[in-house]
Amino acid sequence: MGSKDDHLDLPVHERIASLATSQASARELQAKGSGGSELGQQHKVSMDEAKRIIEQWPTAPQKAAEKILGHYGPPNEATATKMFWYRVGPWARMELTADELLHNFPTTHTDYLSQYVDYLVPAGKVTELVEFDGSVLVDRTAGQIGARCDHEAYNTLTLNLAVEIVEGRRSVDDARRFYAETASAYVLGRDAPYAEGLLFAPAATETADPDEAMITGSMADQIKEKMKDAFVAGEPVS
Repeated sequence: MGSKDDHLDLPVHERIASLATSQASARELQAKGSGGSELGQQHKVSMDEAKRIIEQWPTAPQKAAEKILGHYGPPNEATATKMFWYRVGPWARMELTADELLHNFPTTHTDYLSQYVDYLVPAGKVTELVEFDGSVLVDRTAGQIGARCDHEAYNTLTLNLAVEIVEGRRSVDDARRFYAETASAYVLGRDAPYAEGLLFAPAATETADPDEAMITGSMADQIKEKMKDAFVAGEPVS
C-alpha cells in the first residue's frame, strides 16, 4: 500500500487556487458551448521526424506506424514512444504507441493502436462493452468510444459491434462469436464488411457528458468563501 508521501500533495491555499483556475477554464468552455479543448490539432510533426522516431520501435508497432503514416500522414504530436492524430478520417483521435499490451481475444496478439469516435455510451451499457472486449475504451466525459488493437480493421470491427450492443441489437456472447468469425474471415481475405468500415455515423454534434455537480449547498459556499479570502487578502489559506 502506498503512503501519503508517494503522491503529490498541495497545501490548502494551492488546492483552492488550483480549483479556482480549473473552474475559470470550465466557465470559458461552457461559454463556447464546448465540452473540451483540442489544442493538439494545432501542432504537426514532420514526416521525416515521425519516420526517425519509429526506427527504434518494436517490429509490430513499427510496421503499423508505416501503414498509418502512409494513409493518414504525419501525426499532430509525437514522443519517443507515442504518436497522436486528431480529427483524421472518421476518428476523433488516434494514439499509436511503441508499448504493446498482450491480448488473447480473439487470438493471442498485442494491442498498440487506439482509435476513438464521437459517440456517447450510456453509463448502464459500459459493463456489457467491457464483457464483450476488454480493449473497448469508453470515455464518458469526452463523449467518445474507442478500441485498442493491432490494426484499424479490428478496431473498426470492435466499434461496429459495440454500437450494436449499446443499441440492444446484439448480445455480448453473440458479439464475441461474430467478432472471432469476422476477424478470421478478414485475415483470409474473405468478405468482412464489419471490419472494412464503420457501419454507424459518429456523432456530428457535441457528445461530451460533463455529469452533474455534487458539491453544492453549504460545502460549495464554504469553498467559495475560502477562494474569496485567498484572492482578496492575497495570503495563503490555512
